[in-house]
Amino acid sequence: MIRVLIADDQHLVRAGLTALLNGEDDIDVVAAAADGNEAIRLARELRPDVACLDIRMPGRDGIEVADVLCGPDSELGIPVLILTTFDLDDYVFRALEVGVSGFLLKDSEPDDIIRAITRISDGHGMLDHTLTRRIVTEYVQRRALRPVTATRAIEALTARERDILLLLAQGMSNEQIAAQLFVEVATVKSHLARLLPKLGVQSRLQAAVWAYQNRVVTVGDAPR
Repeated sequence: MIRVLIADDQHLVRAGLTALLNGEDDIDVVAAAADGNEAIRLARELRPDVACLDIRMPGRDGIEVADVLCGPDSELGIPVLILTTFDLDDYVFRALEVGVSGFLLKDSEPDDIIRAITRISDGHGMLDHTLTRRIVTEYVQRRALRPVTATRAIEALTARERDILLLLAQGMSNEQIAAQLFVEVATVKSHLARLLPKLGVQSRLQAAVWAYQNRVVTVGDAPR
């Protein structure tokens, strides 16, 4: 059973997400918070498997909450899915730095939200395909992710790790990467576990953005 915490300041959104997720046999919404401070309190008390957070909330915004739940200094280690509108802003880039596990648009299909919760609980990232190119383009232009140079990092990667990084940057899942490289999914996961620290990043999303930022791949290479 995947235990989920929802945090959104809109009652209808909380109610809708709760009804949607509780309709699944393997998902249980353990709490729904109306603001950031309440979300942190409930997360510490209930230790959910996944936190589904709005970005703009009273008290503390979703990124501040995510930092407490999954940031570099977090003691909780709770994976976070951010729900956002299509109008991207600095909140999204801050979320990448914090290490959230995924982004989805609020108007995503119900099946996509359920799939995201499931994948994130299994340790996978989830990024809405309509956000990918905007996030990558904006982030490359405006942010530096980690103080690890491309040359040093790429030299530290094995040939297989470089292959996986390129496919990851194209938006492929672990399963798709495994099929492309004719290896087991467990092998891809093992390579990723070694790859991320070499780049100085914490998540699949950060690794993908790092690859674009450092021109290991270019925005034009990403599938539409």
